[in-house]
Amino acid sequence: MPPENESQGTHDEVVDHEAEGAVIGRALRTSLLVAGVIAIAIACVVAWLRRPPEAALQPPEPVRVATKRNLNKAELPQVPFTNITLAAGIDFVPENGAYGEKLLPETMGGGCAFLDYDNDSDQDLLLIGGCHWPGHEPTADIRSSLALYRNDGKGNFDDVTVETHLDVSLYGMGVGVGDYDNDGDTDLYITAVGKNRLFRNEGPERGFVDVTEVAGVGGGDQAWSTSCSWADYDNDGDLDLFVCNYIQWSREIDLAQNFTLLGVGRAYGPPTGFAGSKPALYRNDGDGTFSEVTREAGLGVVNEATGEPVAKSLALAPVDLDQDGWIDFIVANDTVQNFVFHNLQNGTFEEIGTTAGIAYDSAGKARGAMGIDTLQTGSQGDVAVVIGNFANEMTAFYCTHGDPLFFADEAIATGIGPQTRRVLTFGVMFVDIDLDGRRDLLAVNGHLEEEIGRVQESQLYRQAAQLFFNRSHGSGSQFVLAAQQQLGTDFFTPMVGRGAAYADIDADGDLDLLFTQIGGPPMLLRNEQKLGQHWIRLKLVGKQANRSAIGAAITVTSGDRKIQQQVMPTRSYLSQTELPVTIGLGKQKEVDEVIIRWPSGMVQQVENVTIDGVTVVEQHARR
Repeated sequence: MPPENESQGTHDEVVDHEAEGAVIGRALRTSLLVAGVIAIAIACVVAWLRRPPEAALQPPEPVRVATKRNLNKAELPQVPFTNITLAAGIDFVPENGAYGEKLLPETMGGGCAFLDYDNDSDQDLLLIGGCHWPGHEPTADIRSSLALYRNDGKGNFDDVTVETHLDVSLYGMGVGVGDYDNDGDTDLYITAVGKNRLFRNEGPERGFVDVTEVAGVGGGDQAWSTSCSWADYDNDGDLDLFVCNYIQWSREIDLAQNFTLLGVGRAYGPPTGFAGSKPALYRNDGDGTFSEVTREAGLGVVNEATGEPVAKSLALAPVDLDQDGWIDFIVANDTVQNFVFHNLQNGTFEEIGTTAGIAYDSAGKARGAMGIDTLQTGSQGDVAVVIGNFANEMTAFYCTHGDPLFFADEAIATGIGPQTRRVLTFGVMFVDIDLDGRRDLLAVNGHLEEEIGRVQESQLYRQAAQLFFNRSHGSGSQFVLAAQQQLGTDFFTPMVGRGAAYADIDADGDLDLLFTQIGGPPMLLRNEQKLGQHWIRLKLVGKQANRSAIGAAITVTSGDRKIQQQVMPTRSYLSQTELPVTIGLGKQKEVDEVIIRWPSGMVQQVENVTIDGVTVVEQHARR
């Protein structure tokens, strides 16, 4: 065998001869190619110089793009908010029972509500908390999971939890407010991890009574219920109950998932590791009892391949999408498609989320949907649906344009999308902060994981709320993010935000705000605006059937503007707003027409509406 270096040398000589021929060939081909290119170029130049005048090149047509009004901060109104939580007498701090195992329910509660429980025409306040996990109860007295505060009419509150018999312990989540027995008093439904509770209001002297077992609305002992709503879905004159259920959860299932964050250890896991659930629909039987009709009504959506429930529901919006007088339900689901349940007027619903365009984002992906609210836009009955989503997912803003059952996500075009991408949004709701007749958009934000900043530098555990001023004109929607110079420093206090609600707590005409959070006190923000805007406030009182008027539609005409709003306290996330409806008029000093369409279908014109005051509207007998 020849030495290795000799063999290599022989091979190199052969390669050199072949390479030499290849170089010569390439040089010849290159020369010919260059000559051809030069000839073509000369011909093109000659042709261009000899072009006839009419062949002269014309400037290209400008690209037409949608124009958007440039709204700077100076055009936004001054609506400062002041944190009056402690000064108003609110000292409740919700419990979540966290002791280090990082169980998912610890990150999700709790809700809040404004309600007039004692019928004195001012808005009282309810807060929902959790409790300690079994085996980890503190040795000291355990505080109630609920806190009810009575309003003195001026925005000062007294704790009446014990005297109203709401000092109970449960792992609470959300609340539904409504007069289910048509006795004129507001009743409460509390959702929880475990059995839910129904409290019947027996008046300010006797307080609330737990009637869960008699009514048959407790749900499963192992269920995890979230948002809920009272609404008369079958138009029989009493309020039925829709309850969202989240995932099939237990401490054992949660710990078995072994969720971790790099450099942190055990972490709160996503819902993707848990099986889905089904919502529950309870039909009011009119005698203090309810029948669960989830399956018969067509609400139990299942995976066709596996037969397993699909829903992982956190919030819902009851709304009459097609204005046919029948309540539909939009359900926000976490990491699976959102639902749109269209009421078929026969006790059943058709789920049309995908065809309606609300099920997924524009790329066909499900998002981590949290809170939800709806807004009627323009004068043609179009509807906007806002859904708060997980971090790095824009808040969704679905809109109709003519077809009431077809939506397009216009979050970017409206100015909402880019400003909401980094935050994790739970509570969202439309509320007319400046009383100009256009409902603004509020978002309450906060992350799940306290150590999230260690693994994602762009994320914070405590996040400030956001307010987008509605600057829409005509049929187009446009929202502009407010800054500290418009709202003041208190509004932007970082918190682990969850629930949100609004009410006029001090009878000055403008709407005040309430936020809840994980591991900290709620925040009650008094609206201090001095814009000189006018307003009307409508308190609707139905007949003996459906005394609460939930679901009634209000249309106000003032000058060239038509403002529409539905009487519906279910908004945001786990929460309920006040039942009276405040409608801003801006600089208008009168209204031309106020029309009420009651849940029964009766249409009533309201006379003698008080400007800058409250008008009580009693339903007339059908004529």
